[in-house]
Order: sequence, then C-alpha cells, then structure tokens
Amino acid sequence: MKQTGVLGWIGRGLAALLVLVLLWNIWMLLHIVAWRWVNPSNTAFMAVQLDRLQEINPAAELKYEWVDYEQISPNLKRALVASEDAKFLDHEGFDWEGLQTAWEKNIKKGRIVAGGSTITQQLAKNLFLSGSRNPLRKVEEAVLTVMIEAILDKQRIFEIYLNVIEWGDGVFGAQAAAQHYYKTKASKLSAGQAAKLASMVTNPRYFDKNRNDRRLLRKAAIIQRRMPYADIP
Repeated sequence: MKQTGVLGWIGRGLAALLVLVLLWNIWMLLHIVAWRWVNPSNTAFMAVQLDRLQEINPAAELKYEWVDYEQISPNLKRALVASEDAKFLDHEGFDWEGLQTAWEKNIKKGRIVAGGSTITQQLAKNLFLSGSRNPLRKVEEAVLTVMIEAILDKQRIFEIYLNVIEWGDGVFGAQAAAQHYYKTKASKLSAGQAAKLASMVTNPRYFDKNRNDRRLLRKAAIIQRRMPYADIP
C-alpha cells in the first residue's frame, strides 16, 4: 500500500509538471503570435542585464530603441547574416551542417569554441531564456525555434533579432548600437562599421571595453569580405 501511495504521488507530480510545461509553452506561443504585429518591449536577456546594472546603480537604464526593418542599414543586415547564419533564408530554424562543423571544432579544441546556433535559435534564447548551456535549456530553445519559424516570416524574425540582440554593456538593438559606437543612426551604418558591430555579437560586453582587440578587427575584416555574398530578407 505504501509503495502504491508513493507511486501515486510521483504520478501526480509528473502530471502537474507536464501541465506547467504545457502552460509555459502556450504562454510563449501566444507571445510569438502577438509579435507578428506587436514589437517586443523587452526580453529575458534585457531583464537580466538591467538587474545586474541596477545592483551597481539603481538608476541605471538600458540603451534600447526599436527601429523598423527599413530603417536599418542593409550593410548591418548583410554583416550579421555573413557572420552568424549564412543559410538563414534557406533553413527552417536549424543549420545541421553548421552544428556538425561546430561540434567538430569543439571536439578538436577540447572546449566550446563554436556554437552553430542560427539567427532564429539566438532570437529564441534572447527573448525567453537564460544564457546557461544546460540540456533542458537547449531543448526549450529548440521548441521555441520551431514555433518562431512556423509563425513568423524570415523578415520579421530578422527585424526582431536586429532590435533585441545585446551589443554592449546595457546596449541592445541596432539603433542603440549605432548611437553607442558611432554616434549615428542604424540606417547610416557603413560597411566597415556594420562588419565591426557584427563581429562583436559573440562577446558584446567584452568588445564594448576592448574595441581595438586584434581578434575583433580580424573578424570584422573577414565579415566585410563576405558581406557582398550574403542574402537577406
């Protein structure tokens, strides 16, 4: 009888957990549907970084300003596709060849040096999740990636991505990045400026403080050479 009672409690606990997971995913799904027409005002990453900054300075605010897709330089769009996801227009959320290449690089180096995440996967993580690399987080990221690709078209995915990714210490989105680094608008970014911004995405807070890092400049030069061949929505 005792064993039966324990199994019953375990069963009810698992059922409750499944219900919570289902509700959580429905909540996220409704947000993604709304974002077909409504622009996100913040993200999980923004909330985490704002909390961090306000621990140091309670009056701290994020640098963030939404701009529509047409108000962002094609240079920046090409730079990010060339840097982050060359097959963005062709895949349905996952670049399996890119993941395999990243896996092989990581095995060779014995540590994580490449991620292989697509723009859609990065957007899913930024909108809803933490920066941890635990397996459950990666599963949720995959579910979100499928939802985003199913509900939003490529231009809308890219528009949101351009507006919410982190670009420095408390700096989010193309407009804030253009102003923060170059005192200009996102629409006015040159090819060289765009390439350098794209090269910062992997470690934005470090590169915010180390803007002439040799790795950064070398990567920016590579991105700029690839930009003419990048296909954008």
